[in-house]
Amino acid sequence: MRHSLPLAPQFYVTAPQPCPYLEGRMERKLFTALQGEGSQKLNDSLSKQGFRRSQNVLYRPSCSECAACLSARIDVQKFTPSRSQKRTLKRNSHLERRATSPWATEDQYDLFRRYLDDRHAQGGMADMDVFEFAAMIEETPIRSRVIEYVDHKTGDLIATCLTDMLDDGLSMVYSFYDPTQSKNSLGTWMILDHIEIAREAGLPYVYLGYWVPGSDKMGYKAQFNALEIYRKGRWEDLIDPTAYEAETHPLSTDPIAEQVANISFPDGRG
Repeated sequence: MRHSLPLAPQFYVTAPQPCPYLEGRMERKLFTALQGEGSQKLNDSLSKQGFRRSQNVLYRPSCSECAACLSARIDVQKFTPSRSQKRTLKRNSHLERRATSPWATEDQYDLFRRYLDDRHAQGGMADMDVFEFAAMIEETPIRSRVIEYVDHKTGDLIATCLTDMLDDGLSMVYSFYDPTQSKNSLGTWMILDHIEIAREAGLPYVYLGYWVPGSDKMGYKAQFNALEIYRKGRWEDLIDPTAYEAETHPLSTDPIAEQVANISFPDGRG
């Protein structure tokens, strides 16, 4: 009887384009498709190695002359809120959490559009229409939830987060909120609430995406203690954010073939 190993995922590299986080730099991504019955395990495994999900694609920065983007996660058991974060929790105590299946609604899209128009009018998602928004929410081959936050007095939708359920934590794929309530630090508050969800579920981590030293847009993640970053093939505690500088020479990033060869897969290959 003939036996064959499952085919390894195929990896590709995007063409260079202007970096959305650091001016004057070019970004490039290493990516693979999420498809078939092994999608959940592949997402679990590659998330632990610095990858992020966007619909049915897993990607990781692979810039030829820059290694600034560092995948970040919070160690739930070690985390303690700061005084400022405790005030944020108190300010938003009127919000009620509702977890639903990944299904897009008109209320979500209306909130999403108001958020983009106010905060990211020139960003890469600025032209996203209702159908593209629905695809972002609904095209998920793995276990995902939409976490909605509603004002329990008015019933208004105030914030939303698309969240993946991993075997070792929660991954906050994309979040948005009412821009008129920016003084309530809703982005920070959603992270704090996800820490609580993970704690209730006995999950060790909350994955936040990429922390980029030098980027005002992504720098807020360093405000959370018990933060870990994925750097040079392993997770390490973020002790002093100011100690990290973006490496910007051609040898900052390993060759693509070497990067792929060092990726571990759920079936033990790699």
